[in-house]
Amino acid sequence: MKRLLFGLCLLLAGPVYGQQQGVYIVDAENKMPIPFAAVESADHTFRQVADENGFVAIRGRVATLTVGNLGYESKVVELSTLDLSALPTVELQRKAVELSEVTVQSGLQRGVFKTIGDLDIHLRPINNSQEVLRMVPGLFIGQHAGGGKAEQIFLRGFDIDHGTDINITVDGMAVNMVSHAHGQGYADLHFLIPELIEEVNFNKGPYFADRGNFTTAGYVAFRTKTFLERNFVKAEAGQFDTYRAIAGVNLLKQTAERRNQSLWIAGEASFTDGYFEHPQDFSRFNGMLKYHGEVSASTSLTATASGFSSKWNASGQIPDRAVESGQIGFFGAIDADEGGNTSRYNANIALLTHASDGATWRNQLYYSHYDFELYSNFTFFKEDPVNGDQIRQRESRNLLGYDGSYYRQRQWGRYRQGQWGSTTLETRAGLQVRFDAVNNLELSRTAHRITTTADIMLGDVNELNAGIWASEKLSLSPKFDITAGLRIDLFNNRYSDKLLNTNESATSAIVSPKLNFNYALTPDVQFYLYTGRGFHSNDTRVAVTRNGKDVLPPAYGSDLGGIFKIGKRLLVQSALWYLWLAQEFVYVGDEGVVEAGGETQRMGLDVSARLEIAPNLFADADLSLASPRALGVPADESYIPLAPRFTSVGGLTYRRATGLNGSLRYRYMGERPANEDNSVVAEGYFVMDAAVNYLARKWEAGLSIQNVLNTRWKETQFDTESRLYGEAVPVSEIHFTPGVPFFARVSFTWLF
Repeated sequence: MKRLLFGLCLLLAGPVYGQQQGVYIVDAENKMPIPFAAVESADHTFRQVADENGFVAIRGRVATLTVGNLGYESKVVELSTLDLSALPTVELQRKAVELSEVTVQSGLQRGVFKTIGDLDIHLRPINNSQEVLRMVPGLFIGQHAGGGKAEQIFLRGFDIDHGTDINITVDGMAVNMVSHAHGQGYADLHFLIPELIEEVNFNKGPYFADRGNFTTAGYVAFRTKTFLERNFVKAEAGQFDTYRAIAGVNLLKQTAERRNQSLWIAGEASFTDGYFEHPQDFSRFNGMLKYHGEVSASTSLTATASGFSSKWNASGQIPDRAVESGQIGFFGAIDADEGGNTSRYNANIALLTHASDGATWRNQLYYSHYDFELYSNFTFFKEDPVNGDQIRQRESRNLLGYDGSYYRQRQWGRYRQGQWGSTTLETRAGLQVRFDAVNNLELSRTAHRITTTADIMLGDVNELNAGIWASEKLSLSPKFDITAGLRIDLFNNRYSDKLLNTNESATSAIVSPKLNFNYALTPDVQFYLYTGRGFHSNDTRVAVTRNGKDVLPPAYGSDLGGIFKIGKRLLVQSALWYLWLAQEFVYVGDEGVVEAGGETQRMGLDVSARLEIAPNLFADADLSLASPRALGVPADESYIPLAPRFTSVGGLTYRRATGLNGSLRYRYMGERPANEDNSVVAEGYFVMDAAVNYLARKWEAGLSIQNVLNTRWKETQFDTESRLYGEAVPVSEIHFTPGVPFFARVSFTWLF
């Protein structure tokens, strides 16, 4: 394995340089690249998607290209008029988004519902980047320990906790934390500034070879802006002593023909006391510096430095009985000493190279230093009737990652109308390596955040994950393609227990095949069948305890669905899906114990719809039905606690390039079982948010309101056994964190 990894590193580090031919696709107004624009020849023998620099390599006998992208006028280009060796630009004019222009087709489709634009993010009331996750169809989040802790995530019949079954990245950098002090896969996105997000790509299921650990329910990939269109300064103020300021400034002058170089810096400061009876005293500071430029005619460099620090107090989860008896209010607390502080600092560098044979190579290296300290109390006085059950979870981590990939497209033959004679091969392969060194991984009992009353767990973790992957996409025609993929992951886990003075290690591996089909029946109808095997790893402390056995539980999934354009202004996507997970052993970070879990299965139906009601006015709705069940147990005890069964989000959006913009949105989660026999139920909720903005040439003003109906709702709920001070015996019932009440904020942005 060492020789294989060394050879792959040499392979990925050594592309063949040379003069390539192609075009850059740019915005006609600001000369910024248009990433992932669709390019296709008139006879369909050449079909390509631009890279993040807006570049498309042209190979073969191509006479005419049609270039397009959502939000731009399509353009036909005669290549005979261009000198491709000089890498000319093709300029596209902006225009209002119209669903009537969208066609559903195999191959070039990046996903009508899989890419979320900057304008959508801008229009909706969002406190932080974590809330951008809510725009992924069927995905819900919930906060239950103050504004600084990573949110709980729900998707496709999963209570994902803080990230066990969803792979999250930012600019290719891993967000999920393995063997984390609080929980496996912990994904804290608070280092990401919402205004700097260019797009959010996502997909569901374990069907993609380039996505490794935690990709069972799906993945979400954030991409930040490479270029700032304009400098800006923004200020926000709202209820509950909420204040926020952010600025972004270009540090380089703009080029006239094509913006091929950029350096910008941005910073954010946020403060709030929150809506709880005990002030959160929340503060967060974010910063980001990003450079992008061409190192040579064939290679571009992107380098990013970012970081954040945050501290907060939290009211935690409170029991129903304390609220019903009047002991505390709905927004009160039992232990007002909960809260914590955390920080993360990142360096990320990527090289994108186009080789002379038309291939594309990407090499990325990133590093993060991460500190985390969290104080929680879920059971109050159940274990320690004198000092209480407050716990401290703490760690200091260094994370180093490498992601290298190769892409090449080749065509044979020509396509004639009605015949399956054209063949296109798209080869993708890559190597991904990540190493986590976690120091002083701690779980302790404390009193008032000051006194340590008991040491439960303390040690150091070293975890290495190396994955190699490859996929081959065979396009037999513009209508039909097949993608076969394979991924191999190797883990080496080491744990040094500082309380027991022991050192343990374990090695494990897993193979994950994938097979996907796409068929475009007409320009308005596409069907797909995705199948694959994925996995999520377990905590290192589980891996060494089990000696590496059964610690990479596989997940087998299938999606059968379609995308339909009905008339000119309605798009519908639907999918029937199934997911099976094998036996796993879970490390419970709040208790320091290992629990065995059995086989589970989830099946369901997803439906998404987008309707253009009138010019600039859009309606959308996403519905997700799921039937999550545990296998191998009696039917009346097979409920999976807190797994969502019916969710829906949607709303109205009015959007224009300038002037008035706005949105009115809802989210609904049905009631869920809170325990295995469904004798305790987590209540459902329906919440509506609204936002309105006015954009002028040099300024923008906005108003956003969360929970416009002032609904009283429980954002997160758990069936927990706890004991209040003075109670004779513990009581098991729903413990919850209240959701945000009516919360209004105003903002003003100066553009220059």
